Amino acid sequence: MGNIGKDLPGFKLPLTSAGEAALHHNLTETIDPEALCVIGGIPRHSASALPFEIVQNGGHVVFMYMYTYFRSIPFDVRKHAADPDPAFFGDHIGWWEGDTFVIDTIAIKGSPIWIDENANPQSDAMHAVERWTRPDAGHLHLELTIDDPKFYTQRFTYQRTWVAGKPGETLKEYSCSENNVDRTHLGPGPGAIRADGTRGYDVPPLPAVPPPPPESYDAR
Repeated sequence: MGNIGKDLPGFKLPLTSAGEAALHHNLTETIDPEALCVIGGIPRHSASALPFEIVQNGGHVVFMYMYTYFRSIPFDVRKHAADPDPAFFGDHIGWWEGDTFVIDTIAIKGSPIWIDENANPQSDAMHAVERWTRPDAGHLHLELTIDDPKFYTQRFTYQRTWVAGKPGETLKEYSCSENNVDRTHLGPGPGAIRADGTRGYDVPPLPAVPPPPPESYDAR
């Protein structure tokens, strides 16, 4: 799920020479931004295994993510801001095409950010178009098109289908910084494939009893 190139032949992304250099930098110099509590942004959140909720009112569709991030997309808006500031979720506009909700995003940050769980890069020239559909009551489908002429030789697509949660299920509060106990053990890149098939870093086991807070902690 976390590989943005899963639908491409051999899972090979069409990297430019600048994209190859950026990938090498991510693999050798950059710690996973999400592991440091940096927003994953788009398109990474759309390729993640993490759950999210969608809330809609009369003028916006809001995606609420497990990491307590959100993005609010105005719909029936067909024009981007004249000079948008780069952001992790970019400048996004949306509209309905029948039963398909389309999200068009530009002005996405190029760093510090990865396009997926495998440290693949994205640049500030990226343009992402998401097409969300509801094939049935229990599923939500995404077709995502990525166009990044700095790092990729051609546009490409990524598709996936989520299973809807059970009635009454909701996201729980999650504080990345508070629970980020492994960050000092992380190295550059996404980590190796472990014996159980998962990817990441082998870290020391957590203590049976959490350590006391530092003396500077103010419990008031």
